[in-house]
Amino acid sequence: MRKFLVVLDDSRECLNAMRFAALRAAHTGAGVTILSVIPPEEFQHWIGVADLMRAEARERIEAHFEVFAKWMRDKQGVNPDLVIREGDPVTEILSLVKDDPEIGVLVLGAGTDKSGPGPLVTQMSKNSGNLPVPLTIVPGDMSKERLESIT
Repeated sequence: MRKFLVVLDDSRECLNAMRFAALRAAHTGAGVTILSVIPPEEFQHWIGVADLMRAEARERIEAHFEVFAKWMRDKQGVNPDLVIREGDPVTEILSLVKDDPEIGVLVLGAGTDKSGPGPLVTQMSKNSGNLPVPLTIVPGDMSKERLESIT
């Protein structure tokens, strides 16, 4: 089965990327894998504190994931997988794509503020010619109705 890979983070544009991936998966009989990457700099403290912060980050990610997963299951009939990794987001995305041959498309949401589309979209699009899967960039300010009409 082909899967859409989408990145879960705290950005506003993440919502449109999630919607797009779920809608495309529902319309094509595909799956969705949601990746959340915890940056290593969050754990530059004493070991005990770092372990506690890591556990709290995972709990926060799982709670955030469950909101999207419930919507995907209830509204789109798609049951997404969650993958949590620690490290550099670009490195972890590429590693997951390499590890999971079912991933066929990477879906990212582009930011809309004046600082640009976001660091992840910028980095991934710079290397898009060498990516092992197609990259779909979803505009962060695209309406829900427009997303539904194009998927």
